[in-house]
Amino acid sequence: QKQLVESGGGLVEPGGSLRLSCSATGFSLEHYAIAWFRQAPGKAREGLSCVGSTDNNAYYADSVRGRFTISRDNAKNSFYLEMVDLRPEDTANYYCSSKDLGISGKGTQVTVIS
Repeated sequence: QKQLVESGGGLVEPGGSLRLSCSATGFSLEHYAIAWFRQAPGKAREGLSCVGSTDNNAYYADSVRGRFTISRDNAKNSFYLEMVDLRPEDTANYYCSSKDLGISGKGTQVTVIS
């Protein structure tokens, strides 16, 4: 069964940092483009970042560019979202996704509060 599982969320103060992880099981991530999304209560889903399978060119939403960094470790069959300078408006459920496979994880909650 192909599955994505996120981890690394938590409670952090403004200006803090977190590193989210997304582990894949049942398939090899290296062949697929990968992406991170988030959704806050009452708000639309927001695409944050994605990177292709064959290149290192990453896309970032304006809201996170310069603060978030996507990366992948094919040897560990995982990818990551490094987040720095977190703000209260970053509070949301963060989840990873493979568009090609049509699967997403259930998410990990990030809460930024003083």
